[in-house]
Amino acid sequence: MESMSKVYTSAVVITPPREKWSSIQDIRKIYDRNIYRWMPHITLIYPFRPEKEYLNLEKAFTEKCKNIKKFEISLKKIKYFTHRKDIFTIWLDPEPNHSIISLQAKILEITPDCNDVNKFKNGYKPHLSLGQIKGKIKLEEIINKLQENWKEVSFLLNNIHFISRKQEKFSKFKIIKSISLQN
Repeated sequence: MESMSKVYTSAVVITPPREKWSSIQDIRKIYDRNIYRWMPHITLIYPFRPEKEYLNLEKAFTEKCKNIKKFEISLKKIKYFTHRKDIFTIWLDPEPNHSIISLQAKILEITPDCNDVNKFKNGYKPHLSLGQIKGKIKLEEIINKLQENWKEVSFLLNNIHFISRKQEKFSKFKIIKSISLQN
């Protein structure tokens, strides 16, 4: 596919079904400054093409996803990324990781220049962000407490979503298109 522009108001994501959101959102309400912009999600591609290009991309993504089997995703372990010295992101580790990494690699073939999430030191790391924490001691206490009280959330991955938001400061991402995986 020819190279177009990519924008930070657009992404391709996995979202748990809405009925599975409450325990995730309970944590995000406390820790995630991005709770109002993003729904609970696992990023596959970000930034992505502008929404006006979704129609053109839908066919290629539909074709690619026809060959990818649906699979169960399990969110049971809470982990963290270190950003700067004392700044951390806490997140749920979606399993099986390798299936999500494989899915991401296949759809990335359609828009290979939208590979920003693959450019991190350790490559693409599937995760569902729960929030941001300052301070290592606080981080460990919070993770231990959250993990102790966490009840595993599982769901069947039926589809991936093109999401978009307006350019305005307080706009929210919304699902614009859903692409089904193989039955």
